[in-house]
Amino acid sequence: MAVKRFAMAPLLAGLTLFALAGCASVEVQKPAAQVAMSAAFVEAQALARGHAALSGQARADNAMRIDALLAQLDDASLGRDAARLPAGDPLYNFAGRALLNRGLPLPRPFDRGEWNFDDRPPADRDGYRPPLKLAVLLPLTGGQAAAASAVRDGFLSGYYGETRRKPAVRFYDTAGGANAAYGRAVAEGNDFVVGPLGRDEVDAVFADDTPQVPLLALNRGNRMPPAGSAGFSLSPEDEGISLAQYLIERGAKRVLIVGGGEDGQRRSASAAKAQLERRGVQVAGNVGIGADYAPLAPGVDALLLAMKGPQARALMPQLALAGINAATRVATSQITSGTGKPAEDAVLDGIVYPTESWGVRGVSGLPSQASAAARLDTAKGPAARLFAFGFDAWLVTAYLERLALSANAGIDGATGRLSLDGFGNVLRQPSWSRYSGGVPVPLGDGAR
Repeated sequence: MAVKRFAMAPLLAGLTLFALAGCASVEVQKPAAQVAMSAAFVEAQALARGHAALSGQARADNAMRIDALLAQLDDASLGRDAARLPAGDPLYNFAGRALLNRGLPLPRPFDRGEWNFDDRPPADRDGYRPPLKLAVLLPLTGGQAAAASAVRDGFLSGYYGETRRKPAVRFYDTAGGANAAYGRAVAEGNDFVVGPLGRDEVDAVFADDTPQVPLLALNRGNRMPPAGSAGFSLSPEDEGISLAQYLIERGAKRVLIVGGGEDGQRRSASAAKAQLERRGVQVAGNVGIGADYAPLAPGVDALLLAMKGPQARALMPQLALAGINAATRVATSQITSGTGKPAEDAVLDGIVYPTESWGVRGVSGLPSQASAAARLDTAKGPAARLFAFGFDAWLVTAYLERLALSANAGIDGATGRLSLDGFGNVLRQPSWSRYSGGVPVPLGDGAR
C-alpha cells in the first residue's frame, strides 16, 4: 500500500494544481528574446570557417578582414557574441584575441585539443609544471651573440631563482642553422625547446606543422605556431597595438603618428595605424620626421611617436609651431634611447610610453633591475629589456599549461602581464611610464 500511496502523490498534486488553475489565472513567464548576433560578427564567422584552407597572402588578408570586422563591435557586443560561439568554432580564436587585446575577459578557455602536457610531472597548485629536459636555441656566436647573452642570462636568472623541481637544461648554438640545432636537441632527448631567436629562424622551424618536440619560439615570423607550440616576442607590432589601445581607451578621436626611418619604428607605426583604424579612430597621418605637419593639425587630439629620444626632443617644438598641442601623447619604448639628462628631456614631459614591469615594480623571483645591473652587464642599459625577456621565457615555459588551458590565466612577468591567445602567441600587457620634469615616472598598474 505504501507503494500505491507514493504512486498517487504526483496525480493528487496535479489535480490540486488543476483545481487552483480554475480559480485564478496563471501567468507564464516567457523567456527573454535573445539579441541576434551582430552582422559584422556573422560575416567574420563565415570568413573564419574558410580560413584554414587559405595560405600565403590570401590567408593574411583574410585574417586582417576578420580582425577589422571584430573591431567594429563595442566591448559588450564582442563579449556577448564570442560567448555564443560553439566549441571548436574557428572564429573563437580571433574573437578571443580581440578581447584580450582590449583587456577583456574570455568567456571560456580557447579550444586546444591538440595540446598535451601528460609527459610532465603533475602541476603544483599555482600551475607550475616545467618540462623534464629542456633545450634552449640561441645564436651564442656571431653577430647576434650579445643579444643572445642577455636573453640567456635572464632565462638562467629565472631558472636558478626557482627552488622547486627544474628540468635539465642545455643551450644549443644556432649559428650553424636553427633547424640543425633543433635536430640535435630532439636527438638528445629534450622534451621541450625554447627558441630560436631570429625571425627567419622561427619561420624555418615552424615550417613543420607537426614538430617532433613542441617549442616556445622567441620571435614572431610569418608562420603561426603549430598546435602545441607557442611564440613569444617583443615585436614592434605588439608595441604599436598596445599604444593604439592606450589611446582608444582614453577616447582619442584623431591621432597623428610620426615615426622614424628604422624598420622597427615603421612596423610599430603601421601596426598602431591599423589598430586605430579598425577601432574607428581617425588617423590624421602616418608621416616621417621632417614632414609638413601644419596641414595635419586640425582636430588632432592625440600624438603617437615611434622614434628615439633625441629625435623626439627636436620634433616637439616643430609640432608646437605647427599648432599641434595634443593633450594625449604616447611613444614607443625607443623614446628612452638617447635620454637621461632632465634639463634636455623636459621637452618630453607628458609623453607616456610602455616599459618593462621589472623597472616599475618588483617581480617575484628576480632581483631589482638596479641590483641585477650592478652584477651583470647584460642586465643594464638597452640589454636589460632582453634580459627581462629571457626571464619571462622561463616563466612561460614553466607555466605554459596554465596559460594554455585555463580561461583568463596570466602571469606577472618582468616584461608585463603575460597571457596566451588562441593561436599560441604570448600577449603582453606592459607597464607604463610618463616623462615629468624630464624624468621617467612609473604610472600605476591601473594606468592602462
